[in-house]
Amino acid sequence: MMLDVKTAAGSEAAAPPEEREAPLAVTGLSHAFGERQALREVSFALRRGERTVLLGLNGAGKTTLFSLITRLYDHKSGQVRIFGWEIKEKPSEALRRIGVVFQLPTLDLDLTVAQNLFYHAALHGLPRHVAAARIAREIERVGLTDRMHEKARTLSGGQRRRVEIARALVHEPKLLLLDEPTVGLDIASRQFLLDHVRMLCREEGLAVLWATHLIDEVDAEARVIVLHRGRLLAEGPVPEVIRNANASSMREAFDVLTGERRA
Repeated sequence: MMLDVKTAAGSEAAAPPEEREAPLAVTGLSHAFGERQALREVSFALRRGERTVLLGLNGAGKTTLFSLITRLYDHKSGQVRIFGWEIKEKPSEALRRIGVVFQLPTLDLDLTVAQNLFYHAALHGLPRHVAAARIAREIERVGLTDRMHEKARTLSGGQRRRVEIARALVHEPKLLLLDEPTVGLDIASRQFLLDHVRMLCREEGLAVLWATHLIDEVDAEARVIVLHRGRLLAEGPVPEVIRNANASSMREAFDVLTGERRA
């Protein structure tokens, strides 16, 4: 995506004071596909340095919400603000602050790991020497330096996810969105991703929205948003959501809030 270039002092003065703005603020967001209402008046805000888990069953509206936040779909009602930038009014300013890992794999399997990452960096306008340093750092942090020059198709599913997270961070976003990032992965790969993202929140102050249908990915230190059939049913620290539902666990709280019973 192309980035807006500020050339006048006036445009700088018009910029929102990002240090006081929420990484992501969604207000009154609704969306429909024909007569089917996918989201209904959804509102929430993320905080810096926190991993917020968007928890919902398949079909709850999680992917629709991600598609609106990233402008794959255009929202007709409500607002989406990223560090104060309304995404419809200033899409370039908003989107350049986001890193995204979509539910479906998006690596080009016929390119090497390095080629996938450098292509992403070029889309963000990074000079090659800057991109090289950032790529080396991110790929080392996910433990795949020795696979840099191999084609993506030679990697396991878990390794491909690691590359996608590294790619999402190359342009140094302040907000990371992950849509069902552990689907189809083994236990060790799931745990690596969870630990890596927790580290990013703790050490770099990254704000993370992690969408999942797996309750065991909601840890006690996270915030949680419960989304069900397009409606936001609860939001807050996990212990608070459990307490407000008069439940003894997050699994029980989810059942109480949604009326669902799961094995």
